[in-house]
Amino acid sequence: MPSRCNVGLVGAGNVAARHADVLAEFPDVRLAAVTDLSLERAAGLAERHGAAVYPHHGDMLERERLDAVYICLPPFAHGPVERAVIEAGLPFFVEKPIAIDLGTAESIAALARSRGVLSAVGHQWRYLDVVQRARELLDGRAVRLALGHWLDKVPPVDWWGRRDGSGGQVVEQAAHVIDLARLLVGEVAAVRAVESEAVAPGGDVAAATVAALRFENGAVGSLAATCLLGWKHRAGLEVYADGLALEISETSLRVFDGDGEPELVEDEGAAKRRVDRAFVDAVLGIGNDVRTDYEDALRTHRVACEIAASAREVAA
Repeated sequence: MPSRCNVGLVGAGNVAARHADVLAEFPDVRLAAVTDLSLERAAGLAERHGAAVYPHHGDMLERERLDAVYICLPPFAHGPVERAVIEAGLPFFVEKPIAIDLGTAESIAALARSRGVLSAVGHQWRYLDVVQRARELLDGRAVRLALGHWLDKVPPVDWWGRRDGSGGQVVEQAAHVIDLARLLVGEVAAVRAVESEAVAPGGDVAAATVAALRFENGAVGSLAATCLLGWKHRAGLEVYADGLALEISETSLRVFDGDGEPELVEDEGAAKRRVDRAFVDAVLGIGNDVRTDYEDALRTHRVACEIAASAREVAA
């Protein structure tokens, strides 16, 4: 195992920059190289961190001695980079969603499985303090009902409003909520969904989607998503067990048990740092607290794709 993790970064957008800034805080990590279709953007990020710049991921993989690769690309661009990194035998961290479709993700998972490559996916909600507290409170109690929501705006990137760019809101955004539902409730057995006729401005992504879910353990749930708003209104999950109700978001947890006022738990805001630290530690052989590898993220992605497909079938 290496004593210092030399990282290559594919992508130089906002999410990639966030990971680069977090990794820069770790004394045992060196950002060695950055590649992006925009050389100007890659150069700007690389200059901040003393990294080399490459016009193509193939050049970076061939010339740099890397210990791991971060893949921070728009949803439609996944596939070729992951395959090249896996073929190189390198551990990889990939941002969600892992693809816009199921077939691409399944083929990547199969290749990673056959090569035995370490992987992690950016479902950082699993590292929230409030999620850990929710799991503790639910210990021994079966969730019977889960209500998820992602009520938001259209992000300011040109590919988001197109299905062939983002995969749609459920795939691109609400995957966080689906992943949390899988963690707290269990695996999803069946979905049915409908979507609005209205679409995002300038695109074909549905402006609103509603899904009903049935879990393998018999619990039921729903997911509502919209991009109609001009602000991020609410995103999270409500879960209901015998004598307990929890409202979970990325910033807080509200606990209702019928005994007086609800308890409010604020998150420390360290999840985005923890998800990177866990991956780096796994690469360096310092334990393994990777909570979502590619195989697990594929299960979340499969549910999101099934919801999207069900909604399109009804619309058709």
